[in-house]
Amino acid sequence: MKKMRRSGGWRMFAGLFFSLVLLAGFSGCTGLRGGSSGYDAQGVAADTGSPLYYGFNDVLIPPELRADQKNSYIVQSHGFSAGILSFKGRVNRGSLVAFFRENMLKDNWKPTGSFISSRTILLYEKQNRWCVIYITEGDFYTNVEVGVIPRIDEGSGELIR
Repeated sequence: MKKMRRSGGWRMFAGLFFSLVLLAGFSGCTGLRGGSSGYDAQGVAADTGSPLYYGFNDVLIPPELRADQKNSYIVQSHGFSAGILSFKGRVNRGSLVAFFRENMLKDNWKPTGSFISSRTILLYEKQNRWCVIYITEGDFYTNVEVGVIPRIDEGSGELIR
């Protein structure tokens, strides 16, 4: 029996073909992302839209945060809204603090206190309501909870409207 020999040309062709398939696969994967991952070169979330008002018409939420419906609830009764809205996103805690500090003032909230650390709390008040913003950084996401409650008149125990 004669032994069949593989030519060196066949090996070179197979190696070149395999390399081209890998190159096409890698370039195809990057093309599927749409050219943008939503983050800039420093890993900071790129602006994906405009800030929005969710359950409260005077607490602006940055566009990088996504609502967590499972952990949010709003109560509306007799002309007031109260409750907790939960959000998460890949946003730096410091930029969130700066965003809320700037925009809460624009919506006529008065800052009454804050605690800035890995668990950040921002406190605001209006004539008839309180707002607490709680920011925590996780391994992959930053979580934000916005709580709004009506103020109660200390003398009568009634809601201030």
